[in-house]
Amino acid sequence: MQPQAQMGYDRAITVFSPDGRLYQVEYAREAVKRGTTALGIKCSDGVVLIVDKRVATRLLEPSSIEKIFKVDEHLGVASSGLVGDARALVDRARVECQINRVSYDEAIDVETLAKKLCDHMQTYTMFGGARPYGTALLIAGVSDGETRLFETDPSGTLLEYKATGIGTGRPAVMKVFEEEYNPDTTINDAIMLGLKALHVATEGKFDVNTVEIGCIELDKKIFRKMTKEEVSSFVEKFEQPGAA
Repeated sequence: MQPQAQMGYDRAITVFSPDGRLYQVEYAREAVKRGTTALGIKCSDGVVLIVDKRVATRLLEPSSIEKIFKVDEHLGVASSGLVGDARALVDRARVECQINRVSYDEAIDVETLAKKLCDHMQTYTMFGGARPYGTALLIAGVSDGETRLFETDPSGTLLEYKATGIGTGRPAVMKVFEEEYNPDTTINDAIMLGLKALHVATEGKFDVNTVEIGCIELDKKIFRKMTKEEVSSFVEKFEQPGAA
C-alpha cells in the first residue's frame, strides 16, 4: 500500500508532492538504477566508455545488445536503463550533430550537445500526456583539444565527471574510482581500471561476450567501438594473476 500522502501525486508528471518531489522522475531514476552498469573514465590521452551487456542466456546473440553508440566522429554515448529510450535519445543526438554541421560547418561541442539532450529530457518532466525518459547517458568526446565526460539523468540534470558510473553497479564503481582514479593515466590503464571496477560491480560475472568498450583518443579525435578481439585481449590481460 502506498502512503496516503503519496497517493495521487505519482499519477501525473506535472504534480509536485507536498514535500516538493516529482515521483514520476524518481521512478525513472529507479529504472536507471536497475539498468546494466556503464562507466566512463577520462585519461591523459582520451576517454574510455565500458558497459556490462548482461547476457542472461547463452541463446542470446551478444552482438544484438548495443549499449555504446557512436553519435558523431568525435563523440560517443553509453547508456543504462530502458534501451528503447536510449536509442531515441541517441537518434536525437545524431540529428543535433548533423544540424550543427550543416548550420555552422563544424563539429558540435560535447558540452553543447549534452545540454541540448538534457534540455529535451527536462521538457518531459513538465508536460502531461508523456513520461520521463527512463535512461541515463554517459556522453564522451573531445572538444577544443580537451577530453569531456558528461552524465545525464531522467530529470535533465547534467554533470561533468573525471570518472563515473551509472546503473545498478554505480556504488561499487564509484568506490573503486574514488580510491584508484588517476587523471594522468593512459587509455590502456584506464581500461584496466574500468574492468576492475566492472568486475567488482558484477561480482566477477563478466567475460569478453558481456563487455563492450568504446574510446576516443585525444590526438585522433575519432570515437570508435573496440572489436571483440581487442576487448578479448584486455579481458585476458585483466584475468592474468596479479593483474587486478
